[in-house]
Amino acid sequence: MIARLLLLCGFVIFGVPSLQAQTRRSVPLEVDRVVAVVNDEAITAFELRARVAQTERQLRAQRAQIPSREVLERQMLERMITDRVQLQFARETGLRVSDIELDAAIRRIAENNKLGLAEFRAALERDGLVWPKFREEIREEIVLSRLRDREVESRIVVSDGEIDNYLANPEPIEAGAQEANVSHIVIRIPEQASPDQLMRIGARAQSALDQLRRGEDFVKVAASFSDAPDGLTGGVMGMRPLDRLPALYADALKKLKPGELSDILRSPAGFHIVKLVEMRGTGPAKGPVALRQTRARHILIKVNQLVTEAEARRKLVAIKERLDNGADFAEIARLNSNDLSAARGGDLGWLNQGDTVPDFEKAMDALKIKEVSAPIQSPFGFHLIQVLERRTEDATAERQRQTARQVLRERKADEAHQDWIRQMRDRAYVEYRVEER
Repeated sequence: MIARLLLLCGFVIFGVPSLQAQTRRSVPLEVDRVVAVVNDEAITAFELRARVAQTERQLRAQRAQIPSREVLERQMLERMITDRVQLQFARETGLRVSDIELDAAIRRIAENNKLGLAEFRAALERDGLVWPKFREEIREEIVLSRLRDREVESRIVVSDGEIDNYLANPEPIEAGAQEANVSHIVIRIPEQASPDQLMRIGARAQSALDQLRRGEDFVKVAASFSDAPDGLTGGVMGMRPLDRLPALYADALKKLKPGELSDILRSPAGFHIVKLVEMRGTGPAKGPVALRQTRARHILIKVNQLVTEAEARRKLVAIKERLDNGADFAEIARLNSNDLSAARGGDLGWLNQGDTVPDFEKAMDALKIKEVSAPIQSPFGFHLIQVLERRTEDATAERQRQTARQVLRERKADEAHQDWIRQMRDRAYVEYRVEER
């Protein structure tokens, strides 16, 4: 997922010959064929070759050793299958990205490359990328990111007991003052794996570790073995606070020096290998802080197979017009909102910073007291938001609990994401046709 976000926020033009250009210079084209069927959709050899070529360009830009074409094709096919399963689920559950949102994302990518939109498009086309295809790839990246927010983040539960235990233990406070630059490899285990499967997958993990200990490039080995979303880009997790990494990783990293590798680690999701690239301190904990809270209410219209994004937005525009003309917010929320808060007239109570998803919080923070927002999209659907009150308190103890909750959520997030992907992949019908000619 980190790799996906990097793509959206920092797409870089590498200026290497395109797959299309290479194809034009080669001998007669191979007739396209199906290499896998995922539920009722086909993945073709042309799609696979294009994605492999794109990954090779990224690895060259990192000056990394590149695995053999056969290994990359196998790994990329598994990635494409996993992505296809998730995109199918997104469509079935009504998750869409509008053209307006897509255009805004592409403008941000162009700005990150210090180019205007027309210049950016021209640069991509000079590299052989087809503009409509590029747009759809970015749309898919956004969908997958939102799908994670909706399906994974909403399932992570942090209990008050877990927070109490975290605050009672002085070790997390020390860990919170350290950051680790980490790379990892994940070799996934199917949900109902047999003993024979476990043995084969364990041997695969050992083979990866053996190659690393012989001095093979970590990026190359990750691209050859890892099932994690960032595997094909080298398994780079980047700099993270130590206390916000999965406990399995944090415990292993405390025993390592920069440049060292862990042994094979085991979690419910699979086998893991982590490498500590760098460890650094972030300074002492800060003193008392002010806690800003907002009391808000909302009306939520969820998007699904029966309600499109356009219909949800139209319905909320009509509701906002009624509210602007004096209608009672609480009564309309009780009748229309697709949320548990509907019974309370949409009242969400007092919200701390970070309690809601970023899109919701940003819109809420921009509102004046009693003002009703325009329709706002989040991973849960479309909202109308009204701010009722705001307050700021000296609440160091509350801030500590809020920080602890966020730390524990982040600690659980990577593992929860891996587990969710594994479940989705295991439930899909997949037919391989790689050997067909």
